[in-house]
Amino acid sequence: MDNKIEQTVYIIDDDADVRDSLTWLLDSVQLTSRTFATALDFLDQYPEGSSGCIVMDVRMPGLSGISAQKVLLESGIHLPVIMISAHGNVDMAVTAMTQGALTFLEKPFDDQVLLDHIQSALNKDKLAKEADRKLESLRARFNTLTRREKQVFELVTAGHANHEIADRLAISRKTVEGHRAHMMKKLAANSLPNLMQIAIKLDG
Repeated sequence: MDNKIEQTVYIIDDDADVRDSLTWLLDSVQLTSRTFATALDFLDQYPEGSSGCIVMDVRMPGLSGISAQKVLLESGIHLPVIMISAHGNVDMAVTAMTQGALTFLEKPFDDQVLLDHIQSALNKDKLAKEADRKLESLRARFNTLTRREKQVFELVTAGHANHEIADRLAISRKTVEGHRAHMMKKLAANSLPNLMQIAIKLDG
């Protein structure tokens, strides 16, 4: 099965010439892009769960790039953002970066510099999506545990030894060992440190 993640560069800029120029630039390096004249258009049409990054102008009618950053987070859209502006200043750049933008570029910018930042953003999002997919798979495996196996999991990862777990659950140590073995197998954990890492991921 092909698990390749399809990625799109979303360009949000009210200047049609900028949108056309960036589309041409991305086409020249075989990157898929979609353009939007306003942040509201993007929010209305964004395909939920898609992968990629956003290249967004700071000054736009309706909803500025800075304000849009907040709305993106509130909407659960966590794509990496590259902010661009022809009227940038230090305060604006600091605000954008504080709100999570990867970088802030002033127009006109060097095409290769932008492409390098876009590639970095795409790589970051790819890693995040792969991590999300692995966590989803881990949660699915955890949900296959029986009630007793979940109890053993919680006690083992809390640092209790088998004999302590047996006392707490009022079952034999051999029964604990059986539940622990089944639980480890279902979670594909091959050691206690590995199991602790799983617990941390599930708790996070």
